Formats: sequence, C-alpha cells, structure tokens
Amino acid sequence: MYDVSALVYWYTQSERGMVMKGVRVVYATKTKHSKKIAEAIGKELGTKAINVTDNPSVEKIELLFIVGGIYGGDSLPELLGFVDRLDPDNVKRVALVTSCASKSQGQENVRKRLEEKGIDVIDERLIQGSFLLYKLGRPNKADIQEAVDFARTLQERL
Repeated sequence: MYDVSALVYWYTQSERGMVMKGVRVVYATKTKHSKKIAEAIGKELGTKAINVTDNPSVEKIELLFIVGGIYGGDSLPELLGFVDRLDPDNVKRVALVTSCASKSQGQENVRKRLEEKGIDVIDERLIQGSFLLYKLGRPNKADIQEAVDFARTLQERL
C-alpha cells in the first residue's frame, strides 16, 4: 500500500527538480522539536520527513538523516528500534541531528548500534532543545536553520 500524500509530495518536488535521490529523513519525537527540525531538513532536501513510528522502509539510499532528541539521557526506544531494523546493505551513510536541552549530549546509543551494523555515521549536529522551562522556546528559527544548513552541506558533499 502506498502513502498517496508521500507520492504526491515526491512527484511535485521532483517536477520542480528538488528531489535529492538517495536521501531520506526520519525522526522520533515526544515534544515535536525533532519533527519541526526533520520537516525543515526534508523541505530543504526535497524529501518528506517520516516519523519512525510509521515504520518507514529504507531502500538503497546514499544518506539517511536521523533526527531525534535526548530524553532522560538517551534516545527514544522507538528510534533505537528503527535503527536496529536498518539493513546495512540499504544504507550507506547516516547523519545524526540531535535536539538536546544541554546541547552537549549526542545520540550515543544510536551511533553505537549503527557502527555495530557497519553503517558509517558521517557527522552529528547538536541542536539546542529545551526541557520544561530550561531553554524555553528552543529550538527556535535560528536553531532549525542551523540544522538545515548542516544537512544541505552534507548533501552537497555526496
């Protein structure tokens, strides 16, 4: 079964010459911060950002952007499960984009699991997040733009 909205989105983007073949964006979120970041990256790269809870299939791609937050010191279980199901024959490289209130903790468990599978983690960008009142209002437009610029730079290197 096809997701018609995804096909329509892909078609309209490809008609405008905006689809970067071989690039996907997935995310996991509790607070919707990672969703906002992933959707902005997807829009820039001409692909739809997909929540890992939708069980996206990943077939033969050059670069996968995984966007997620740090909750209680770790990535969400749904994101870790998605990573565990990735086929290293289908994914060449991964870039991590991490929303974190401290802006100091990356997705170490995600990175470790990818590397154990032989999937190359080419870079990770930490984006300012928030927790309750700490850093309230983050990520803001500038933070999201930082993530988009990071993604565009990596995509251009392909």
